[in-house]
Amino acid sequence: MKYLVTGGAGFIGSNLTRALLASGQSVRVLDNFLTGKRENLAGLAEAHGDAFELIEGDLRDLETVRKAAAGIEYILHQGALPSVPRSVADPVLSNEINVAGTVNLLVAARDARVRRVVFAASSSAYGDTPQLPKRESMTPNPKSPYAAQKLAGEYYLRIFYEIYGLETVSLRYFNVFGPRQDPTSTYAAVIPRFITTVVRGVPPTVYGDGLQTRDFTYIDNVIQANLAACRAPKTACGKVVNIACGERVSLLDILEIVYGLAGKRVLPKFEPGRVGDVRDSLADISLARDLIGYDPKVPFSDGLAQTFTWFQSTPEPGRSFYD
Repeated sequence: MKYLVTGGAGFIGSNLTRALLASGQSVRVLDNFLTGKRENLAGLAEAHGDAFELIEGDLRDLETVRKAAAGIEYILHQGALPSVPRSVADPVLSNEINVAGTVNLLVAARDARVRRVVFAASSSAYGDTPQLPKRESMTPNPKSPYAAQKLAGEYYLRIFYEIYGLETVSLRYFNVFGPRQDPTSTYAAVIPRFITTVVRGVPPTVYGDGLQTRDFTYIDNVIQANLAACRAPKTACGKVVNIACGERVSLLDILEIVYGLAGKRVLPKFEPGRVGDVRDSLADISLARDLIGYDPKVPFSDGLAQTFTWFQSTPEPGRSFYD
């Protein structure tokens, strides 16, 4: 089968690409390398030959997206400007990529008669409503431009299914983590930042009091969810499902686990909470089990240990993990 992975040089996209190629599938990647990294795709062309193809291009350019969608059966749409703080800083740019880019992709997929589009939606659509766990039937309450943009993407996917018959499934990711997640970005996710700073003896930054909780989801579970969404019956089309583990962990709990893995303690530096961040997050994943057969295999603690090992064995270019 032929897959298109948008944002395939990013954290989630590159892991999806590698998993698909390892299972014998053909993969085309579309990425503009605004946030994606070439090293995430290193060695794939040599290892997989014609089964791997890279198009360097932008979701905002419809003709480029049409070229990327030609001859494709399944699209795993991971391409985005993926950051709440970045969307607050530049809502126009993030809207162009996250909303207009998604519409371009759907138009190209419709016209190319793609079998199904699976969309990387976001749990940020729920906002900071206190009710836990988060269920798909709850009224969305986005608190940032990024959250609003991802919610708009969900609506567009449903509309393209209902009006044009393009099969779509939206996966609301809850705090995905794992190998190839960038710890150096200004908007880096908390787990790679905690791992790399603690190991180097640098005080990790905690925004807020550290007691806020998240339903962290290891990358292998997200890969499984995307493949399950491609195979799911048509009853899943036009729907939105939560992709998480169904367990809640605080930021300070993560630090304690990282201390144990690193064999050292480094007191954190506390900073004010960030605009747009939610207080607590926990998913009900029963609908994903029912509609797409999602069954997360890797619990949080195992995923964190695997992620620590990967960062330990794969330091940033030009520096040691322990620098």
